[in-house]
Amino acid sequence: MNRIAIFVDVQNIYYTTRQVYGRQFNYRLLWQRISQQGNITYANAYATDRGDDKQIKFQDALRHIGFAVKLKPFIQRKDGSAKGDWDVGITIDVLDAAKDVETVILLSGDGDFDLLLEKISQEHGVNTEVYGVPELTANSLIRAASLFHPVDDDLLL
Repeated sequence: MNRIAIFVDVQNIYYTTRQVYGRQFNYRLLWQRISQQGNITYANAYATDRGDDKQIKFQDALRHIGFAVKLKPFIQRKDGSAKGDWDVGITIDVLDAAKDVETVILLSGDGDFDLLLEKISQEHGVNTEVYGVPELTANSLIRAASLFHPVDDDLLL
């Protein structure tokens, strides 16, 4: 059976679907679709933690679906900018999981992950799939993936 690992860049998916569609992503429907392709052996959702009630409910909903939720504190800098980037954490987890699965699925439009997908495809022979909002997904990431799934109306709430 096809073993699958899912990695969700929650902030990226949240902001891109909100910017383009003004709507939220349907994680439950995503889980249902992917589980039809094989056995989900890893499913991590990476988010920043502000500790507000709405976020806590969302994180609990992700856990209920089947995701392990990894949190990093939201950091507000003195200059007003914010920090809460999970790129390195996602990369480490993807590199580890790629040894044990046939398919890696990444939910992000961040072009920084293009080299990662190329590496795991070449070194481990895994299929790589990306879910992203087409208008805000880096072309290099789309090209690096074995398969690109555009996030549009059918995956939104």
